[in-house]
Amino acid sequence: MVPETAEERIVWAALVWTYPLYFLGALYLTGPIVGWLLFLLLLLRFVRAEQQQHIPLSVWVWCIGMLFMLISLVVGHVLNNLGTVQLIKSSIGWAKGWALMALFILVGTQHIRPQILVRGAMHVCLHTLILLPLFVGAWVLRLPETAYVSPIKVIGGPGPEFFAVSLYEIDPGSGLPRWRLFTPWAPALGFVANIFFLLSRLEQDRFWRTSGIIASVLMILMSQSRLALLALIFMVGLLWVWRRLSGPALAFCTAASAFLFGFFGAWILQILESTYDAIKAARADSTRVRETLARIALQRWEQEAPIWGHGVVERGPHLVEYMPIGSHHSWYGLLFVKGAVGLLALAIPLAFSVCALVKAGSSLPCRIAACCALLLFAYTFGENLEILAYLIWPGLIMLGIGHRMAVEDKSEAIPTSSLTVPLHPKEAHHGQA
Repeated sequence: MVPETAEERIVWAALVWTYPLYFLGALYLTGPIVGWLLFLLLLLRFVRAEQQQHIPLSVWVWCIGMLFMLISLVVGHVLNNLGTVQLIKSSIGWAKGWALMALFILVGTQHIRPQILVRGAMHVCLHTLILLPLFVGAWVLRLPETAYVSPIKVIGGPGPEFFAVSLYEIDPGSGLPRWRLFTPWAPALGFVANIFFLLSRLEQDRFWRTSGIIASVLMILMSQSRLALLALIFMVGLLWVWRRLSGPALAFCTAASAFLFGFFGAWILQILESTYDAIKAARADSTRVRETLARIALQRWEQEAPIWGHGVVERGPHLVEYMPIGSHHSWYGLLFVKGAVGLLALAIPLAFSVCALVKAGSSLPCRIAACCALLLFAYTFGENLEILAYLIWPGLIMLGIGHRMAVEDKSEAIPTSSLTVPLHPKEAHHGQA
């Protein structure tokens, strides 16, 4: 498994060196550097008139949507008189957040083979398994929860947790340990682990695939994230159904399910409601803070800045433990900061991706890309995608690869057991690299 293009070498190095970069406190910087470096390489190939893959319409929609994020940011700053200095800081934040969403999807359509991305992610999973005794042992020995905070934090960022090396943490509600490993908080680890789990389904080598699945599931369990566990169960079920049901079989099962739901619908809904209440009660304090933040965000958005938003994030009151208004939820956060324009700038590209990939999901890579898009949608209700773009970029690149393969109709040209996607004549001679 050898990277053959400059883009593949960058992706490979960024993934394989995830933990060393984390221990240096440089992981928060790595994502933006990788994204913009890959974009500059794409521009360089365009200037040199090198052969490029076709960029699908859905990817262009992502690029336009993230540009509208910048436009709403500028207008929001002007309308709220936030000043030039704050505008510059917020624009840098856009370049490290929403811009990366479009950049990684865009570069995924060019000169990056899926097997390189997948194997790199499996290296992260294997390194996690190797280092787990260190993180678990730190809790057993009652070592300090945070080993140290990297001096790189002086460059600025969302908070010290993005530069801290955390060995474990204790949930204040339950008193149980949970881990966040190389992510800024535990639920983010569950998000990344779900992406790695999806990528592991594309791994052809049994050792690497097994390592990826085991590590991903362990990371989800150690994060104690309710959303991560639900997402994992949903993705496993969706992939199983998608693989076995298609065409007339899917229509027949849908009709049968609708018929049975007519008889047992009330009972099923009651069970789902009880399960939902139990999940919320599992971490009641967290649920209360999230719901309060959502109410504050909606009320202030509707009354103060419905179109363009407030321009910047604001800290909430003591009632929500001073957490930023709109955090823990991408849609509420967008409404508060960027208004209705910002919400549509994410909703439209995400809808395009889900529809395009689900429609073209006859090949395994396209199905995995579609699951990545659905995973992004699910996590808009529990996380702020912008602030985690530097971590979830493997899933974003997989989205770009899926869009590329959907447009090229690779479902017939490539069996689902093969992941080799030649991009130029040189690569065609390395078919089984």
